[in-house]
This record gives sequence, structure tokens and C-alpha cells, in this order.
Amino acid sequence: MAVVKTMFIDPSRCIGCRACEAACRECDSHKGESMVMVDFVDREMSVATQPTVCMHCQDPVAPCAQVCPVLAITITADGVVQQAETSRCIGCRNCVYACPFGVPKFDTEARLMKKCNLCYDRTSQGLKPWCAQACPTQAIWYGTYEEFMEEREGRAVNVTSFGEQTVRTKVYHVLPSDVPTLDISALLAEAEASLDAVRQQPEQSVTEEAWVL
Repeated sequence: MAVVKTMFIDPSRCIGCRACEAACRECDSHKGESMVMVDFVDREMSVATQPTVCMHCQDPVAPCAQVCPVLAITITADGVVQQAETSRCIGCRNCVYACPFGVPKFDTEARLMKKCNLCYDRTSQGLKPWCAQACPTQAIWYGTYEEFMEEREGRAVNVTSFGEQTVRTKVYHVLPSDVPTLDISALLAEAEASLDAVRQQPEQSVTEEAWVL
């Protein structure tokens, strides 16, 4: 039985250093451009960041590939969803709208969809993706599920809920051990409620003391 390795994304370890982005730009398939995005979780309320990569959807299988009218996006036998084939992509952006995680990037000059392909030139040879290789805190970690359970803390989940729709992915998110599922709709509702509570609070004047050197 083949050993199945994948990526595990742990936002609690991300320090926003963007080493993953710098490393991704060294990939031969998209030299100079990063297919990893380090996003602020809530820029208004926090400095917390997390890396965003292609999750390589398995069920439903790759919505981006399903909506491509020219079959420019292919899926390998081991479930890696590839970047759009340059000779086929017509720049319709269907994939951009279909992705539940907002991953595909559309290059307006090249008129081509670009995204993470799990460094397939490396991972198919048994090497780590560049981002996982460079991450100093292992917020992006590469290995098998069994290795993760033995070596790491947290709950690895590969099923994400968007309301009534669930998506199972090849890539895992790492949650705190006491959080059973990743429900995006519930998290958005909770965040909106917190913002409403903040907005309803009366504004208070803050007097800052001068710095003493």
C-alpha cells in the first residue's frame, strides 16, 4: 500500500513571517510568483495570520476542475489538483468562482489561472513542498496522518462545513484538540455577532501617556 503524504495547516503556529511565500516563489513551475498566501484572520481585530494553500478537494472532487469547460485542470492519481494547463486555459474564471476556499489566482496579463499544485515536481519524488520545507514554526507540515498523530498536537480535520455543504480535502487543517469540526458558517456567524457587540458599545476617549525614554 502506497504511503500517502499531505500537508497539515496549523494557524496557531503561523507567525506571519511569509517564509512560505518566499520559498514558493522559487518553484520552477511558477518562478517568481507565490501560490501560497499568508492572510490576516481578522485584520480589524487581530494580528493573527494563517497560510492559505490549495486544499485539493476530494469530495466533491475538485470543484474548480468540474466547472472548467475545456478540461484545463487535471487531477493526478494520488489526488493532487494541478494548475490550469497553459495551452488549454481560456481565462473564463469559472474555477475562481467555484473554489470554496478562494484559492485560485487569475493572472490578468497571462489570462491564466494559477494555484498551488502541492509542489508536484518535488512531492512526486518524495521531497517536501517548498513551503513546508521553509516554515520555521511548522505551521505548514508535510507527512502522513499517522506521523502527524504520533509527532504533533491538535486535531487534524479534512472535512470543512459551509452550512449544509461539506467538503472533504486531501490537505488537513489543524484545530485545537477540543474543537471537533471546522464549520465556516458557524465561525462567520460568531465573528459577526462579536463585531455587532463591539459596534454597539459606546465610544470611550482614551488618553495616552507620553513615552518616557
